[in-house]
Amino acid sequence: MFEPLTALETLVLRDDAADATVALAPARGGMVTRFLVGDRTVLYLDESTLLDPAKNIRGGVPVLFPSPGALTGERFRYGEATGSMKQHGFARQRPWSVTAADERSATLALRSDEATRAQFPWDFALTVRYTLDGARLRITQRVENHSATAMPFAMGFHPYFHVPDGEKGRASIATAATRAFDNTTKTTVPLEGPIDLTRAEVDLHLDEHATLVLADGQRVEVTASPEFTRWVIWTLRGKDFVCLEPWTAAGDALNTREGLIVLAPGEARELRVEIAVST
Repeated sequence: MFEPLTALETLVLRDDAADATVALAPARGGMVTRFLVGDRTVLYLDESTLLDPAKNIRGGVPVLFPSPGALTGERFRYGEATGSMKQHGFARQRPWSVTAADERSATLALRSDEATRAQFPWDFALTVRYTLDGARLRITQRVENHSATAMPFAMGFHPYFHVPDGEKGRASIATAATRAFDNTTKTTVPLEGPIDLTRAEVDLHLDEHATLVLADGQRVEVTASPEFTRWVIWTLRGKDFVCLEPWTAAGDALNTREGLIVLAPGEARELRVEIAVST
């Protein structure tokens, strides 16, 4: 039986039939920290970053809201509204509250406050429901605009999948994409063959769905509702992870407005992401 390794991981979801377990850390960005199916460790986690509140967590499944990626100069202007935030938004750095929990699901919430309004000048409520169904983790998000003006946002997740560095040459990315934006060179490049996951850094942004195929042939399938149009592949040589990140928009969308979701006052939107492990 899985036991949380830190006091921060206060929620554990369990599906006994599939021998699957998920751990959550509400106090550290409302994120999934671990996902195990049988003897497979699905997610990578650098525990030292989980335990240090001054650091961004490297591992698990960080929540990227209201702006995945980086803003130009860490600032944005949307109409008359302005704000400033670091890469990937503030949700992953904020404590979340638990609003419901049972054996296989938990709902966490993040609401605007003085600190969030200093970075993103809208009132909002964001809830994320994590549901474990066999070897599949369903992540349902609901974003509500509680402001008197239209609220733009983008959503994303940053799953770090456990791939030992020595196995990256035998792992692969399956995708129908034929082109990608290479964030290391800031150029658009053709995808004419397998993505080389052994490079010093891979940071490719695809406009088509992608699947991670592990060295032993098992697949980690990330699927999402239609709003998620950008799929980021990121890894570093010497690190035991490959990230496959669904985003609803490219970085800097709060400035470019490309791919933004805009909610009218009082409007809400539900989105969905699922992570499934073949068994």
